[in-house]
Amino acid sequence: MLQVARLAPSVLNDSTGLVEAFILSNHNPDGGFNDRNGDSDLYYTVFGIDGLLALQADIPVGPLEGYLASFGDGDQLDFVHLCCLARARTAVYQDLPDAHLLLANLERFRTPDGGYNQRAGAACSTAYGCLLAYGAYTDNGISIPNAASFSSCLNSLQTPDGGWGNEQGMNQGTTTATAAAVVVSRALELPIPVNAPDWLLGCHHPEGGFRAFPAAPMPDLLSTAVSLHALGVLQVDCSPIKDSCLDFVDSLWVNQGGFHGHWADDFLDLEYTYYGLLALGHLSL
Repeated sequence: MLQVARLAPSVLNDSTGLVEAFILSNHNPDGGFNDRNGDSDLYYTVFGIDGLLALQADIPVGPLEGYLASFGDGDQLDFVHLCCLARARTAVYQDLPDAHLLLANLERFRTPDGGYNQRAGAACSTAYGCLLAYGAYTDNGISIPNAASFSSCLNSLQTPDGGWGNEQGMNQGTTTATAAAVVVSRALELPIPVNAPDWLLGCHHPEGGFRAFPAAPMPDLLSTAVSLHALGVLQVDCSPIKDSCLDFVDSLWVNQGGFHGHWADDFLDLEYTYYGLLALGHLSL
């Protein structure tokens, strides 16, 4: 994802500096980056870091090292923030701490079907859990344990309409879960149904962008970015929808340097700004 997001400045051109300034304006004195309430949060810190990396801008390494060190090996963190700590440490630390204790904490969220769930003790995995856990291990250069089990747990998340749901038993797929399943499956060389590209393209909105599911009323930036990324992984030609998607992403950008999440969103934050960069990176190809 980050490799593609690094292509975004070729589309942003002179506006690249505005995006960098927006990201840095959300950096707090304690070293973390702002959530939507203005408080430092590991989740948003990852998007701040990766946004700067995508722009090939300098990262405030010293303050970030202190902020990340305050979490130790993540004993007290939930699943999502634990994965964020794993990701952030690999991007910030010059001498990467041993990740085995941190990743051992992640195993508390392993499910009996072989995947991962955001809730400890859950019976079944989620697509989101599998994606984040896979990323946490690979970011640290460590193979995920028993990766072969991902095949059956991801298969169990497929939906009758041809996509994937985040949890078992869903009748309709979502773009985020489908993109997660596609990315993890391709990385682990697992089989991917031949209709996956068509399902994703079916979520494209006539006015540009992608919807969270085929019947959603409007597109959003998260769905757009991850759908374009999954289609890129599948080597699908997106040139017929490129211009409409560029127009959609442009409609969410403001000269404060950030991106809105969708047409009804009045807020600018680091998460959607990163997804704006990812979408633009794919649309630059």
